[in-house]
Amino acid sequence: MSNYNKVILMGRLGQDPELKTLSNGQAVCNFTLATSEKFKDKSGQAQEKTQWHKIVAWAKTAELCAQYLGKGSQALIEGKVEYRSYENASGTKIYITEINANSIQFIGAKKESTGDFMQGPEPSFDSKEELPF
Repeated sequence: MSNYNKVILMGRLGQDPELKTLSNGQAVCNFTLATSEKFKDKSGQAQEKTQWHKIVAWAKTAELCAQYLGKGSQALIEGKVEYRSYENASGTKIYITEINANSIQFIGAKKESTGDFMQGPEPSFDSKEELPF
């Protein structure tokens, strides 16, 4: 039996995407995505629990995320969970869990300077497909 690593998340961005270009010329975009769950506790009180996820997109996917997404935008992310670690300047080992996105659907487009979301069709793409633009 083979292994399977797939994550599907739908939530809102907690910050504007941060686009960087690596020394090899490849684009990478990082942002956080919040997912919330509503439930009632034992006493019947409504509760909400929010989880924050680090999202990483690469190449053309990264560029499109930076172009179309902004803080508060809603997106559907498909990808895989990845773990990495590094040592910081003081020698402490830092562990990171992130979602490496390979398919993104933009549910809410990037905010304009007016604070309103742009109107029009919402772009959707799979990083493995040829993009129309």
